[in-house]
Amino acid sequence: MHDIRAIRDDPEGFARRIGARGAAFRIDRILDADNLRRAALTLAQELQTRRNDISRRIGEAKRRGEDTSKLESEAVALQSDREEHEKEAKRHEGLVKEGLETLPNLLDPDVPDGADERDNVVVKQVGEPRDFGFVPRQHFELGEALGLMDFALAAKLAGSRFVVLRGALARLERALGQFMLDLHTGEHGYEETAVPLLVNDSTVYGTGQLPKFAEDLFRTNDGRWLIPTAEVPLTNTVAGEIIEAKRLPLRLTALTDCFRAEAGAAGRDTRGMLRQHQFRKVEMVSITLPEESAAEHERMTQAAETVLARLGLPYRRVLLCAGDTGFSAAKTFDLEVWLPGQQAWREISSCSNCRDFQARRMNARVRGADGKVAGFVHTLNGSGVAVGRALIAVMENYQQADGSLLVPGVLQPYLGGLARIGG
Repeated sequence: MHDIRAIRDDPEGFARRIGARGAAFRIDRILDADNLRRAALTLAQELQTRRNDISRRIGEAKRRGEDTSKLESEAVALQSDREEHEKEAKRHEGLVKEGLETLPNLLDPDVPDGADERDNVVVKQVGEPRDFGFVPRQHFELGEALGLMDFALAAKLAGSRFVVLRGALARLERALGQFMLDLHTGEHGYEETAVPLLVNDSTVYGTGQLPKFAEDLFRTNDGRWLIPTAEVPLTNTVAGEIIEAKRLPLRLTALTDCFRAEAGAAGRDTRGMLRQHQFRKVEMVSITLPEESAAEHERMTQAAETVLARLGLPYRRVLLCAGDTGFSAAKTFDLEVWLPGQQAWREISSCSNCRDFQARRMNARVRGADGKVAGFVHTLNGSGVAVGRALIAVMENYQQADGSLLVPGVLQPYLGGLARIGG
């Protein structure tokens, strides 16, 4: 959410910065509604001043025993006119709010120009895709051959874009989540948090999913929303709060199921586990002082990278271009892991600095050492990482010629020492 004053003070500069995302945003309509709101409020205040004057004159006339019926009629008319102008101001205030809700965050100056993922910039690559000496298979081919990954049964139970995992693969998925939580809490200073998977309107609004992205979410009969990521409840733990500066940064992590309608994914990744309606993810959220968010963004991204490095997976860091950066983010690093079955780099983590964009929507502020409220906090979120995609990456990168899967060393303790699945 943006401060209308920032748009009002420099409309051309704001339009130029918001236009860097490559789409046209009608800030003129927002400014028109704001001007009408302020004009209506000015008239309402003028009418109130006149009414106050008449009320004073009525009091004086009554003390003199004079007839005040004409003045009283005028006061009633002024009150009615004032209320109409206040209603008009309220209506235009709603239009301003609706307009502001459609505007994405302003981009960091470091974000490169570009329309889509083809214009993203590879910052670095760690590890190289290995030569298997055979044609590597995709994860669903491996899992189905092992009898431990069942998409047909999942379709029978729930429909498309679900999976049933069995035996050692179910244990491997669980091990991945536990490994990530242990890493982030034990080495990276995040506090493990168990959060609701169902949240209310204001919670989803606070992180920017509502109202613009409602079609991407699942909603229950009683009006709650299934979380698309633990970012939503974790970030909103500070909604409406004034946080003492000495408590910051707050670092929170959670392993949850996540639910996405994938409304715009028709025909994309229809085979396998890459794009599902339900999946598990370890989320990291940081709440920081404004001056610390850039450094925290780098720290968070390195924490996600550590997961992939410990698993021995080739990965690369990518800086998203303007057209590919998410609605609430000012700057985003994606981590992409190599999937030999697809012969492609695929996203496994996104780490974003949202600055004060979400904090304004949530009204989350900070109190300085002097006891004064110093403004809004900054919020950051990142996948640390997507568990299902990590399972895919481990399966495809650790597959053997006979279809068995080696278990990375860091995961073996979580599997009772199991070093190989199948074979």
